[in-house]
Amino acid sequence: MTSIKAKLLAAIETVPDSILEQTLDYLEYLKTREQKPQSLSQEVLQKEGEPILRGSKAKDLLKFANTWQGDDFEECLQLVYETRSQTEF
Repeated sequence: MTSIKAKLLAAIETVPDSILEQTLDYLEYLKTREQKPQSLSQEVLQKEGEPILRGSKAKDLLKFANTWQGDDFEECLQLVYETRSQTEF
């Protein structure tokens, strides 16, 4: 019986880079879910106004969840409502 890693390696050889990129993002997301919530919250703590500079992966964006810096939230939300388009199904 082939191991999971061997199956993954075989699949990696046959898929395009766009799928590999999505797969890597998802794998990194799954790894962050395994972390203890306490250690994740300590990483998010920053000095107020100091930007968090990291890469542009989904894992990095999770650090911004439930945070907002600035006093323009209502203005930004209104801009979203004014400029979003209707969903088409």
